[in-house]
Amino acid sequence: MLAPSYADTFEVLCLQAADKGRGPVLFGDSFARARQEVRPFVVGQKFPNVYLEFPLTGDPFLDVTLLYDEVDPDTHIASPAVEGTCADAMLAWCSDKKKEYPSICCGFELDTKQAELPRAAIHFQPRAHTELVEPFCELIGEPERAQLYLDTAARMPKGWPLSFFGMFRGRPGSPLRVCGYLDPQAQKRCAESPDALQSVFDELGFTAYNEAMLNQIAHLMAIAPATVDFQFDVNPDGTFGSTFAIDMRFGIQQPHLVKESYVSGPASRVMGQLEAWGAADERWQLGGDTAFARSIPVECDDGSIGRFSFTLMPQWAKARWTETVLQPSKLYLLGNAGFLEDKETNGGKPAPHGGMPYTRLNGTYNLRRGHEGRH
Repeated sequence: MLAPSYADTFEVLCLQAADKGRGPVLFGDSFARARQEVRPFVVGQKFPNVYLEFPLTGDPFLDVTLLYDEVDPDTHIASPAVEGTCADAMLAWCSDKKKEYPSICCGFELDTKQAELPRAAIHFQPRAHTELVEPFCELIGEPERAQLYLDTAARMPKGWPLSFFGMFRGRPGSPLRVCGYLDPQAQKRCAESPDALQSVFDELGFTAYNEAMLNQIAHLMAIAPATVDFQFDVNPDGTFGSTFAIDMRFGIQQPHLVKESYVSGPASRVMGQLEAWGAADERWQLGGDTAFARSIPVECDDGSIGRFSFTLMPQWAKARWTETVLQPSKLYLLGNAGFLEDKETNGGKPAPHGGMPYTRLNGTYNLRRGHEGRH
């Protein structure tokens, strides 16, 4: 058996997420579109980080984000969803810059709930390397967005550093979504006192809050299993939009620990609170059932036998407020795959690229309908 292609690997992860009747409940009719439309985006020297995103109340749908760790400079994405996004040039540029800045990454977010796939949103994570923001934005034809991000980053208070941003270029007049990882001490201050959070909002000029919203955010920060990410929308004139969001990471390191966290641990407390507020319903419990880790023996390029692994993990829940009102929450599953480190198939040497002894996965493993469960 040869190693699965990236497209087939993505198929395995999707089918696992939807197994045992979860698909219609969690993803609705966009599940079939996602499996088809995302395939051209599953590229790279390594399998990308794939995030399956879906709401926890209201009509079900599936959005997919792909973040690339390593790509060839000549990578091409054959999808109408990237027309006008300079996608190939963006990937080539990031491939070159990662030699000097290994922590950066770029990617796409795909909205598959609509019958016709809209233009892919662009994601760029410069982290602290703000010198890369301007050349990146110029490359993709959005030079004015660079200064918008840099100006916002400069005015963020201590403990609230920006790290990445997203552009929803298919939405006319859309704001720039700026995001960062909240410092643990800043999170602790806000969790202990909604007044501390209000001071941050006032300093930034973010006005779309009230007392109830401040209390909800502080409470979630207090019970979040790990650190949280934060998100603001920034309008073209530099003002903040009416939306604020936090991502509450579960911090679960192994799939076999998911069940405990979902039944009686931190994930249960966070998701139960969101359900109590009406931002989620009972479907959040199905998210824990998607956790998956499996490896299969495959033939490697040199004829030796290696093990190719698939993992799927609930990664975080998003809480979002628009004009002070808590919106339906979302859950994000992280899917990943690749060769496990195996000294017998790697000459006894440590495997490069995070435990993957080969940078390319050649060959195709054809899945047969009706036999998905054995993968």
